[in-house]
Amino acid sequence: MDDRGEKVRVAIACQGGGSHTAFTAGALKRLLADERYEVVALSGTSGGAICAVLAWYALLENEGAGRAAQLLESFWRDNSARGLLDAFWNEWFLWVNRSQGTFVLPAISPYDTQASDWAQNRLREMLTDHVKFGEIPSLLKEESPMLLIGAVDVLSGKFKAFSSRRDEITADMILASTALPTLFKAVHVDGAVYWDGLFSQNPPIRELPRAKPDEIWVLQIDPKKRHEEPKSMTDILDRRNELAGNISLYQEIHFVQKMNHLVKKLGDPDASPKERTLRVPGEEGGEDREYRHIDIRWIRMSMPLDFASKLDRSPSFIRRLMDYGERRAEDFLEQRSPAPSAGG
Repeated sequence: MDDRGEKVRVAIACQGGGSHTAFTAGALKRLLADERYEVVALSGTSGGAICAVLAWYALLENEGAGRAAQLLESFWRDNSARGLLDAFWNEWFLWVNRSQGTFVLPAISPYDTQASDWAQNRLREMLTDHVKFGEIPSLLKEESPMLLIGAVDVLSGKFKAFSSRRDEITADMILASTALPTLFKAVHVDGAVYWDGLFSQNPPIRELPRAKPDEIWVLQIDPKKRHEEPKSMTDILDRRNELAGNISLYQEIHFVQKMNHLVKKLGDPDASPKERTLRVPGEEGGEDREYRHIDIRWIRMSMPLDFASKLDRSPSFIRRLMDYGERRAEDFLEQRSPAPSAGG
């Protein structure tokens, strides 16, 4: 609670990272259960988008943290390679990806193999089994949390954040955010062609202030630092991909930090820090935007893993990541107890 006895308003941003975002699912289970905080927005890209939409849908249903935990657990259980044949292909696929730089392996376009269609259709089925997208418009209310889903328009090169405030959220939007181009065909939404949001806003953050959060919690998958110089080709590729995954995240965070600086510098000097605001005129006659200070807080996955394991769907690996996410979220909340004043 803040110093007025009200819940601290929180927006949660979920970075993408394939199977590693099972960590995010575990963290969300614990974070949403803390009644001192009100989740006013969720954003996500790729696997983070899946976790975000599952949690958001549970909040729309107004069934609370228990329903969110049920959806997150169920989806990741269904996404695990549980059958004998599925487990075999999972191990083979991991071996192929870990062999990059060691062997010259043929590159196969997702447009040239039926396996890509099968995997994308399977993901669609799992999404629609867990989220009744057709019911979302009837569940949305003015006070409902905002959802942002990151993708990139392949043809125009423009970043795209599908927003529940502007768009009717569909399974295609989630698939667009998860369409890693080496594995899946691009996804067509409203006449545009989209790839995985890892190439754009990972995850979308700069629109989160519209939900007026006191804090933004970032669930970061890709490690910020490495302690040893990568020298093998596999390690070099791993680190290159980690850095690429973080570039857009830090750009998004920089925007919020810049606005925090401008609020402090140009906002009403007679107002307290948490009440100080800055109004920015809208572009091309659009609606003006009001900014205030927002604290950025991090929950990082620090487990040492290689990049190829982002494709690992073995049940034991998924379970380990989810449990680890819950522990990291528990540690985060314990360090935040008692909850600080909003904006403090």
